Amino acid sequence: MIFETTYTNNNYPIILKQNALAELNQYLKADEQNIVLIDQDVYRFHKDYIKSHLKDQDIKFLTVMSGEACKQMSYFESLSEKLLSMNITRQSQLIAIGGGATGDFVGFLAATLLRGIDFIQVPTTLLAHDSAIGGKVGINASVGKNLIGAFHRPRAVIYDINFLETLPHIEIRSGYGEIFKHAILNSEADTLHLMDVYPSIKELAQLKNIEDYLKMGIETKLKIVIEDEFEGGVRKHLNLGHTFGHGLEYLTKIAHGEAVMIGILFQKVINKNRNMYDNTASVHLFINYLKELGYPLNVLNHADIEQIFEYMKKDKKNIGQTIQMVLQNGEASFTIESVSKEEVLDAFKELKSLINE
Repeated sequence: MIFETTYTNNNYPIILKQNALAELNQYLKADEQNIVLIDQDVYRFHKDYIKSHLKDQDIKFLTVMSGEACKQMSYFESLSEKLLSMNITRQSQLIAIGGGATGDFVGFLAATLLRGIDFIQVPTTLLAHDSAIGGKVGINASVGKNLIGAFHRPRAVIYDINFLETLPHIEIRSGYGEIFKHAILNSEADTLHLMDVYPSIKELAQLKNIEDYLKMGIETKLKIVIEDEFEGGVRKHLNLGHTFGHGLEYLTKIAHGEAVMIGILFQKVINKNRNMYDNTASVHLFINYLKELGYPLNVLNHADIEQIFEYMKKDKKNIGQTIQMVLQNGEASFTIESVSKEEVLDAFKELKSLINE
């Protein structure tokens, strides 16, 4: 299955299928450096599979720290110096193989080295079906997540679903968070369908028909980012669940998609309290669903909402000192609204009570 962006120029393909890795060969640059930067855990589990698909056996491999650990400024500086010492040129190309953090990190290296070189995304997790598309790249700051970055389109996204076979439950839940977010953005029917197909972690872990839902997620993401590449309007809706979620993730270190799902729950409480799209029944339904899937709701019992709020104040959607949150005001209809500290604190207190009922 191949998707194609439809910008006015510099378009790129998204290839989604089993054994898609073989497609990487057609995007390698002859007589130029192609450097693979790969998550160290992915390399350990899949190096033989990866190398067996590459026709050019002289490609250089550099392992990078797994997960969010690679998105530190000090590590970015270290890898930048390493790549520059390899005498890269503007015709060189980086290849990111790993999850969302790896793609963010390598993409930011590509965006900044020599004022921009090519890179290819090879996502290996469910989560990365979202982050690999749209050209957002970046690293974290000490005060918050993804605060240092750029927009830099990849040359191609090559999504080999064979990689998903070794994902642990935590990575499956994390990636499902973004799949579920895309379903909410699409329609209530898509949302309820996912809940029916994956009623508990037992079914979700089997990843039955997951390619269909990855396709749905990719189509949703593409439609939005092609309309609004630089996040001036509708692309902000892709941040559903992220305002609270990023703060919770940064404070508690739970997985990104897990934090996003809890962030979606949090905005449902805000919605309910504002008499918008959600009500008590829909909030309870979602809490029970997250429990069935094993999302770590218990972290809320030990999280400091004052600290989370400080992280929320650094959110990129904010205007001045006002926190902006994506809220739902109808089926597949969303708005960016200002929320007060009092609202956040009240919703957090209520949510802690609800999850412990």
